[in-house]
Amino acid sequence: FFLSLQQDVIAGFLYAILILIVFHPVVDLIDNFNLTYKYAPLIIISTTFEMAAMEKIEEQFGRLCIAKRSVLSEEPAYLLDIDISKPAQSESSHFVAVSCSNQSIRIYNRATLTFLREYRSRPGMLNGVRFAHTHESVVFSACTDGTVKCWDVRLATQKAVQIFSGYPSNVFISFDINCSDLIICAGTEKVEKDTFLVFWDARGDTNCVSKSKEPLGVYSESHNDDITRICFHPTKPNLVVSGSTDGLVNVFDINKDNEDDALISTCNSDSSVSFIGWSGKDYKQVYCMTHDEGFSWWDLAQLDTEEPITLLHVLDVREAVCIENDSLNYLVGGLYHEKADTLLLIGGTSTGSIHVISCGRDGLSVVGALRGGHAAAVRSFCWDVADESLLTGAEDAQLLLWKPGAAERSLAKKASLKTASAVQKRVRVHSTCLRSSKK
Repeated sequence: FFLSLQQDVIAGFLYAILILIVFHPVVDLIDNFNLTYKYAPLIIISTTFEMAAMEKIEEQFGRLCIAKRSVLSEEPAYLLDIDISKPAQSESSHFVAVSCSNQSIRIYNRATLTFLREYRSRPGMLNGVRFAHTHESVVFSACTDGTVKCWDVRLATQKAVQIFSGYPSNVFISFDINCSDLIICAGTEKVEKDTFLVFWDARGDTNCVSKSKEPLGVYSESHNDDITRICFHPTKPNLVVSGSTDGLVNVFDINKDNEDDALISTCNSDSSVSFIGWSGKDYKQVYCMTHDEGFSWWDLAQLDTEEPITLLHVLDVREAVCIENDSLNYLVGGLYHEKADTLLLIGGTSTGSIHVISCGRDGLSVVGALRGGHAAAVRSFCWDVADESLLTGAEDAQLLLWKPGAAERSLAKKASLKTASAVQKRVRVHSTCLRSSKK
């Protein structure tokens, strides 16, 4: 008995010494950091804020339920891009525009998802859809016939109220309009050795004057393959970012006199770019996704410093996140949640589940999932900041509206379309740097 007691005492004594040896230096380091590092309080506050923001996002997406479901069209098609009209002040948007795989643009009532009208541009294929920022009834789309077309959704006519014409060889596959509605930019497919960013003066298009406008000019030296994405800065009308199958993500200041001076930064994603966007406070960050489900994130605020501009680079997001009892098959796009100051990625599964992933400098984490809505892969989404609702479009030809605490009257779930999409993804993976970054 006494021998056993002595052994217990000795073991306890040795264990106490071990704790002091291992943990005491760590505690000293933490205390020293808190007392001497001037940014320690900010880091602690920031960490607390990030945790609170994540909890808010989890709660927010956890409350989303299907509120409305569009009626299946007589000609079902994949829903490839979604945008909502931008009403004045704090009013709710009135229209939803959807770019479809059958080469059409469909307009819906925002509140009810009732189909209103459809625009076509045969034989050309329409790519992407954007509403004007200052006129909620004006909608744009790029076309493979070398034009960007503009319609007024208040009018019953199928005719575009204005056409922005490119050059004879142009095939437009991406476009955007800046936040002041003054400049339109469209990106082309590669024809022979040429790819272009083409610019137009958009003024006058909202007056419904049916005439063709010629380009202001082009950028032709910064990409050497199909320009798959263009995105203007949300608040600075002179800044635009472009992405290409050459793997490059270029940021331009179009106020400069020439392309060389306009090119602020060239970042390399090492793969074919499928989605780009702006994020961060004052939107000083850019990010991109690739056709092989990669993700890159850069901080432009560090361009004039010695700090690296890369915040995060993930070769394959599908392997970087762990989803309990589920998987991630693809990425759809991203959105910057201003209230939570958090960049979110939207991905999904082939059976229609939607996953929401938060981005941090230390990696990616899943914060929510939406299930039971779609029966096939989700191809597009649009987050409405005004009422914190989400619109999603998928390969099951359905447009869904998700709202906090909503209850759908009819839960009929449509089956996946059996026909192939009319739009084929351009997937070219590049493992080598084609052009060195400015930083």
